[in-house]
Amino acid sequence: MIELKVPTVGESISEVTLVKWLKQDGAWVEQDEVLCELESEKATFELNAEKAGILHTVAKEGDTLTIGDLACTIDETAARPEGAAAAPAPKAEAPKAEAPKAAAPAPAALPADVKATPVAAAMMAGNKVSPGDVKGSGVSGKIIKDDVLAALQNPGKKPGAALNSRNDRPEKMSNLRKTVSRRLVDAKNTTAMLTTFNEVDMTRIMEVRAKYKEVFKENHGVNLGFMSFFTKACCFALQEWPAVNAYISGEEIIYHDYCDISIAVSAPKGLVVPIIRNAESMGMAQIEAKVGELAKKARENKLSMDEMTGGTFTITNGGVFGSLMSTPIINLPQSAILGMHKIQERPMAINGQVVIRPMMYLALSYDHRIIDGRESVGFLVRVKELLENPELMLFGKDPVKALLEL
Repeated sequence: MIELKVPTVGESISEVTLVKWLKQDGAWVEQDEVLCELESEKATFELNAEKAGILHTVAKEGDTLTIGDLACTIDETAARPEGAAAAPAPKAEAPKAEAPKAAAPAPAALPADVKATPVAAAMMAGNKVSPGDVKGSGVSGKIIKDDVLAALQNPGKKPGAALNSRNDRPEKMSNLRKTVSRRLVDAKNTTAMLTTFNEVDMTRIMEVRAKYKEVFKENHGVNLGFMSFFTKACCFALQEWPAVNAYISGEEIIYHDYCDISIAVSAPKGLVVPIIRNAESMGMAQIEAKVGELAKKARENKLSMDEMTGGTFTITNGGVFGSLMSTPIINLPQSAILGMHKIQERPMAINGQVVIRPMMYLALSYDHRIIDGRESVGFLVRVKELLENPELMLFGKDPVKALLEL
């Protein structure tokens, strides 16, 4: 009998929550097959079978377990049930069995950010079911066969919608949500937090992206987004205003000679803040590739503890959700956070003329104990200057002045 215990997931993590059993008690499991989802205060991870055999669950869904607690056992001496095939076999055969029903290959019917098993994808394609009408119940929200069948039995009804219902649904707060809640309250209660605002004309950046996005992707294999421009601009400004890149530890101020930029990402389990290490030393393509990698891991709940630990400054983009302006909360122990917002065309006075420009509000929340008004405003004005004149980010100043060493 093999005992599977809760593994160590980080030095500061002492307990986890068993979110969901993916295999039932008494079921036959294959080696390396995912058995359940566990959630710590920082991330979600999976427990895999060490050997093939019969699963006997010990912990229940919703239980809080400490590191080293027994989650389940596997009887590796049990005889394999008749018809039980190795784990990879059904995956290889499923698309072949369902393919004739689909008018086109199943993956092509789904948007890139929608996940489904091959069988479910083929069923949706064959029955012309939109992924938006199906609520996934698999790992990380993956759509499975039963989800598609449920949608077909209730056509026109949005998943999860209850007509004329007045039911209340209490749900246990996840460890991740509890941690986010605690940290946000700590930030409000332990810092002298203020927010300063400015706005940036995005015309030049949008022109650069429109002109070079195709060749950029062809040369580097990644899309040219806004995050690389903002990250690069912040790195220059942080090095010019080091207090914005520092934090208070007891009676000391810890300054950083590097920029580890935390990027706020909305993941299935809640907000996570993975980190781009030494962003000041990276090129635009490297930054875009790293942002894409971290965002993908966040969506799949595969971020490691190291990828979310540390960080000297945070960038959060509420604009992707339509936010026009907000006051972001500092990500402790950092001392400042930059909030990006929605790009909106607005009439602006330029050289005595009213013209329409794509404008974005920027918000810098900062800890006034360490960052003075001059530094916070100076930092944000510098970021604005670099974004409105992206060629300055090559040297950090005007190319002609760089040439003349001025």
